[in-house]
Amino acid sequence: MIDNKYNLGFFPTPIQKLKNLSKNYPDYTIYIKRDDNTGLASGGNKTRKLEYLIKQALDEECDTIITAGAQQSNHCRQTAAACSIAGLKCHLLLGGGNPKKYDGNLLLSSILGATIHFTGKNRKGEDIQTLKNKLDKNGNKCFVISYGGSNIIGAMGFVNAMKELKEQLTEQNLTMDYIFFASSSGGTQAGMILGIELFKLKSKLIPINIDKDETNGISLEKVVLNLVKEGSMLLKMNKQFTIADISLNRDYDKDGYGILSENEKNTIKELARKEGILLDPVYTGRAFNGMLDYFKKNKIPTNSNVLFWHTGGLPAIFKYTNELK
Repeated sequence: MIDNKYNLGFFPTPIQKLKNLSKNYPDYTIYIKRDDNTGLASGGNKTRKLEYLIKQALDEECDTIITAGAQQSNHCRQTAAACSIAGLKCHLLLGGGNPKKYDGNLLLSSILGATIHFTGKNRKGEDIQTLKNKLDKNGNKCFVISYGGSNIIGAMGFVNAMKELKEQLTEQNLTMDYIFFASSSGGTQAGMILGIELFKLKSKLIPINIDKDETNGISLEKVVLNLVKEGSMLLKMNKQFTIADISLNRDYDKDGYGILSENEKNTIKELARKEGILLDPVYTGRAFNGMLDYFKKNKIPTNSNVLFWHTGGLPAIFKYTNELK
């Protein structure tokens, strides 16, 4: 199943040692997995999910993709790009009203040819079925991609990513004790959990929660567990997963989704000025700040090898120019 995909990105993405930053935190050796370099419309982790989702849409002979997110959604921007490559029409349902000025991911989604529908308070796909019904009546054959691409088909992208990681670590004679990453819609985390079990990686996942709002009334832990259970059946795995297998750190989401705190601003600037790597203000800035806080407070054992999975999001920086300058 993990081989049934439509190629959209540049893989494997590199693993890079953060030599300068590691000097600031000498108890740990820090690495980064550069999924910001996947290549699809400025890169990002959603490329991995979309390879599987677009393949399913094409297999079902659909001609139109519908998905949803916030106006600065990396997932929506990359979905628009994937549709351009695959020759599919793209409809995006984005929260909020139609702004006078388009910037960041919203601007790119428009340039990439997506038809954009602004949906007010609904940014997680609450209005998708209404739009689908309308488009179906007009002769389109629609394929719905769930919020964040986080269904079990999309999660296969990160099952495959764990295979990729295992091969890279073996080749470089490395082990990673911990993997930090941003968790928001659940598919990335579910795929990682399944892939770690399937490919026998010894790394412990530390997902940093980004969005404290529930998705359609369901907590993120429950969303991830449901995906993991579904995936374990598809992959014919023996392990019985429970909620105890779904870790999620909620210590850094108090400011709410898309709100840039001083800690995150400082973290973005620290990595940029130490390593020349740009984080985004919504996801990776928050998750990387959480990881640095772990180091400062020795929340994980010293002398650990730690990998940060950079999930991309560069275009959103340009929405936050006043806060970051």
